[in-house]
Amino acid sequence: MPSPLRTLALGLSCAALMVAGCGDSEQEASAPKATPTPEATPEPTKPKVGKPPGAEPKTLVKKDLKVGTGPAAAVGQKVTVHYVGVSYLNGRQFDASWDRGEPYTLTLGAGEVIKGWDDGIPGMKVGGRRQLVIPPDLAYGAQGSPPNIGPDETLIFVVDLIGVR
Repeated sequence: MPSPLRTLALGLSCAALMVAGCGDSEQEASAPKATPTPEATPEPTKPKVGKPPGAEPKTLVKKDLKVGTGPAAAVGQKVTVHYVGVSYLNGRQFDASWDRGEPYTLTLGAGEVIKGWDDGIPGMKVGGRRQLVIPPDLAYGAQGSPPNIGPDETLIFVVDLIGVR
């Protein structure tokens, strides 16, 4: 028959192995977990959009105001953006996701938005901010989008790319 001291030692050894091998719920809760690729935090404030210098362009003009460091947007992907749109003619804002407090999600190249966006956003990287100057034939054309956008109006957008998937 084993001695009580030996039984106690064996019991403590088993308990120590169980604690070391199994962990506890607090340790498990603090263990790192896999997370999806994070979306970029948009620039902290709504941008001010001004008319670029020079004559009104006849083709799409893309200008990166800030180059992102995340994945690049491609046709066929869902992208999430914050944006401000203003008239080239008078500088008046006609739309801004910032004012609604919610970004906008679209599928690039699916015709869900004006062609100037489908052509102007691909290649942008998450975390970037891009200015798009969009001529009427890539925007709303001769019909405009009353009451805020007149016929044959050139538009200026500043777009922040928040995420792609």
